[in-house]
Amino acid sequence: MKNITDRHAFILQQLKKNGKVGIIELSELMDVSGVTIRKDLKLLEEKNLLFRTRGGGSLNNPYAAERNINEKEFINNEEKQKIAKAAVKLIGINDSLIIGSGTTVFELARFLHPSKPITVITPALKVGLELSNRPNVEVLQLGGLIRPNSSSVAGSYADRILQEISCGILFLGVDGIDPDFGFSITNIAEATLNQKMIETAQTLVILADSTKFNRRGLGKICGFEQVDYVVTDDKVSESMVKILEEKGVKVIIA
Repeated sequence: MKNITDRHAFILQQLKKNGKVGIIELSELMDVSGVTIRKDLKLLEEKNLLFRTRGGGSLNNPYAAERNINEKEFINNEEKQKIAKAAVKLIGINDSLIIGSGTTVFELARFLHPSKPITVITPALKVGLELSNRPNVEVLQLGGLIRPNSSSVAGSYADRILQEISCGILFLGVDGIDPDFGFSITNIAEATLNQKMIETAQTLVILADSTKFNRRGLGKICGFEQVDYVVTDDKVSESMVKILEEKGVKVIIA
């Protein structure tokens, strides 16, 4: 299949069928070089017919855009609540935990009503306020510059506090989960803080609805080997669950 028009038609047909395409697969199916396929994908992207990804192309934009926390609060809210309810059960006998920033982990704070005293460490102002008068909850609010989009702190002040503490379990929200890139968020400063929090905790739990899969944020926070659990909703694909489990991550579907 040497004709460029035929190649482009075939690529778009495969995209419509599968949602994404791979360079190696297309090269074999059309009997042309990978270089040719890359040029084809570039041209199709310039025409706004697809998004180029690592090793192929996709109908959906794989890169997560940063949104204000007040805007994100109403997106997939029902799924976030189910995820939060399932995640609370993982706390168990832990007497200390970190709750990161983001709308899904904020739902976790809403459902947190411990029968025994616990300490919650958080960079998120909304989480701190939600739990500040909650029975059996002591809040350690991390300090630093407040980012308006997330109402969360980031920077060296928060890093210093994290260097002096240790906790049992960390709950993080993410903007992207990609089989090749790992777990990521849209802001570099918060990505660095999340990495510090991961170093502090013994167990890492990622809370993410199914729309976060096969997407990437600007800042990578960790690879699959660092994650113990992913809690997500029932719209996640079986193939993605299999990928996670093969990488040693326990998947909980809310």
